Amino acid sequence: MAVLFRWLFRLVSGALVLGVLAISLVYYLGSRSLPVYDKTRAMAGITADIEIVRDNAAVPHIMALSDRDAFFGLGYVHAQDRLWQMMMMRRTAQGRLSEVFGVRTLETDTLLRRLDLYPLAVQSVPFQDARTLDALESYAAGVNARIDEINEGGLGRGAPEFFLFNQPIAPWQPADSIAIVKLMALQLAGHLQDEVIRARTSLALEDAARLADILPDMPGAGIAALPDYAALVPGPLPRFAETPARDHAFLMPVAPRGLAGASNAFAAAPDRSAGGGTLLANDPHLGLTAPSTWYLARLQLQSGGVIGGTVPGIPAVMVGRSEQLAWAVTSSYMDDQDLYIEELNPDNPEQYRAPDGWAEFRSRRSIIEIKDSAPVTVTLRWTDNGPVLPRSVYDLEAITPPGHVVSLAWTALSPQDTSVSAAVGLMMAEDVDAALAVSDGYVAPSQMLTLIDRSSIAMKLVGAMPRRDSAHQSQGRLPSPGWRPENRWQGMLPRDANPTFIRPVGGIVGNTNNKVIDRPFPLHVSFDWGDSQRVQRWQALMQGREVHTRESFIEAQLDTVSPAARTLLPLIGRDLWFTGEAAPGGTPERQRQRALALLADWNGEMNEHMPEPLIYAAWLRALQDRLIRDDLGPLADDFDHVEPLFVERVFRDIDGASEWCDIKRSAREETCSDISRLALDDALVWIGETYGTALESLRWGDAHQAMHDHPVLGEVPLLRHFVNIRQSTSGGDHTLQRGRTSGRDPHPFRNVHAAGYRGVYDFADPDSSVFINATGQSGHFLSRHYDDLGQLWRRGEYIPMSLDVDLARAASVGVTRLVKP
Repeated sequence: MAVLFRWLFRLVSGALVLGVLAISLVYYLGSRSLPVYDKTRAMAGITADIEIVRDNAAVPHIMALSDRDAFFGLGYVHAQDRLWQMMMMRRTAQGRLSEVFGVRTLETDTLLRRLDLYPLAVQSVPFQDARTLDALESYAAGVNARIDEINEGGLGRGAPEFFLFNQPIAPWQPADSIAIVKLMALQLAGHLQDEVIRARTSLALEDAARLADILPDMPGAGIAALPDYAALVPGPLPRFAETPARDHAFLMPVAPRGLAGASNAFAAAPDRSAGGGTLLANDPHLGLTAPSTWYLARLQLQSGGVIGGTVPGIPAVMVGRSEQLAWAVTSSYMDDQDLYIEELNPDNPEQYRAPDGWAEFRSRRSIIEIKDSAPVTVTLRWTDNGPVLPRSVYDLEAITPPGHVVSLAWTALSPQDTSVSAAVGLMMAEDVDAALAVSDGYVAPSQMLTLIDRSSIAMKLVGAMPRRDSAHQSQGRLPSPGWRPENRWQGMLPRDANPTFIRPVGGIVGNTNNKVIDRPFPLHVSFDWGDSQRVQRWQALMQGREVHTRESFIEAQLDTVSPAARTLLPLIGRDLWFTGEAAPGGTPERQRQRALALLADWNGEMNEHMPEPLIYAAWLRALQDRLIRDDLGPLADDFDHVEPLFVERVFRDIDGASEWCDIKRSAREETCSDISRLALDDALVWIGETYGTALESLRWGDAHQAMHDHPVLGEVPLLRHFVNIRQSTSGGDHTLQRGRTSGRDPHPFRNVHAAGYRGVYDFADPDSSVFINATGQSGHFLSRHYDDLGQLWRRGEYIPMSLDVDLARAASVGVTRLVKP
């Protein structure tokens, strides 16, 4: 027995030693790629020495004597901290993910190849202005200098992920940066999905008049009636337009419906500012990831210092400020996409119907290399309207008649895209008027650009706006026959057609993705907007005081009161509040009464520590599902976020919308109060099964966790605990501090789309401006800067946004000197 014990002890001890050695080796290899911030290195390709001071949050302050060297430095620091992220974005835009991840990403690569984003980026390079070409080339040189440094120094391939997915790293090219801008346009685009869901819903509803309820227009005049989708396209289509259930394709950059771009931005003129200077706040919303999409940086250009949020891979401060100008972006929701139903020639599938007869597709073959599998050859086809999309994406198979395909017209498919030139020019603009002129170069993605200089404010919709025929059959709201001349785009509108608001009398401009203008089609900008609720709260906060301060703008940016909750709860609970006798304990009736009592005293604040937001959110979700399930069948699963305007129309019985409350397949006629009560019971059962029956102990933050997940390693056992960042958060779908929920079971209220960047700029005292990143500067999960800003972000705190380099030096974590050899 003693011998057996000794051998067991030796085996266990040996296993432990081997385990420790293995972990140590993994850590050593992984840590080799951690960037060293405090060093001096000779660097070819620069015209003079560059100093990069990392402040205590690892934000680089790039001090250079020329713009070329400043952009070189930006490329270098991006590659130091986010090389894997940059290479992943480039591979995604190129449609080359399958070379690394195998068949899992074939659907993603197929879509990106069909969209042709990377070849279009290559074609766009010569159309950039001279200073942007210099910036692109210098930036690429900086990225490549870091790649060379990694290769020469054996620095762990630059990131731990490269050990797991070993692929050669090609040098960075100017076209790569333009391709990433186009990729972001794809991530922010949502009108394609809206057209598909509108078409599918039109097919599913027995009463076409009810389409205006479930997919309501933003309030305001001038909206024309829509045709029935079935009348637009030939051939049989199923009533419920069912599609096979499928998961979102791995690493697919297309956001699910409702999770495209968002954001808030608002500005105050000097006469509305307590300090006498202009104010600007901005929090662009994107899908949450680890690391964040955003990277904080400061550049010293010949025109002065520039600081703010950059996107690794792009040589520009996309949101931020210079010494004389500050700029912010929000998604404009301009309708810059149209789908077309293209009829195939039954005698020749290589032809499609055009206005003058059959036309040949523009076609070419593209080979997708796949790791551990045979390559796949894809035939890319284009019509005059745009690229032909695969039926497997966007649920297109549900709306495509037999013998037809679907093509896409989209402004981002321009081979003369000068959006990067506009972004670079914005950093060098001296005032609002100069910035407005530069902004005409934006093509896609379309944004609302909010600007301040030291004395004035402005807001403008930027991006190319399609010119549509006033006789367009669906006004761009539904997929339409591509062979009809009136449905086709007729070029782009002149840039002076883009709505612009300069130096308004009221001294305040802002955008929460709300409807900004009401013009008749085809100058309408859009029928579908991203917000009808947050703007109400924003208006109240802006007009609630005569003058504003940096602190009042921060307060508005972090506001968690839901105007939707304040509007809807009195409607859906009007027949339930304080009615009936006290029910016995432990009964569903008693639980309902407890929930209603909590909600009756609630002010609509979606605070992470409170139970009411969870009860409200679960109730509304169950209510919408009960309202639409019998009418839409399986399509109801796609309406996974509550639409407040729909619920309000139903409970106010606008144009007979209360008809949704009656369950058509039941013998009795249900009222809206019946459905509301049943939905509350549904919600409480779900809450009890998921979080427990003690309602007073519930926490919204337990359900509304921010999901900063690593796109690749986030699902890998064990590793996911190191690479994913999870945080309890306040806010919700309709609060200014927006935390868009997933809408998907089993965790429908997880926060998956929020402000990865926040900034507030005060030109009364510019160096008192503040900003924050949702995770940290580093993309290396072994770095302390991987998530060090995350808790500040969660608590609504910021770090200084100063151009004072001495302040950065005073608490720096390192100074890198790139010296000319």
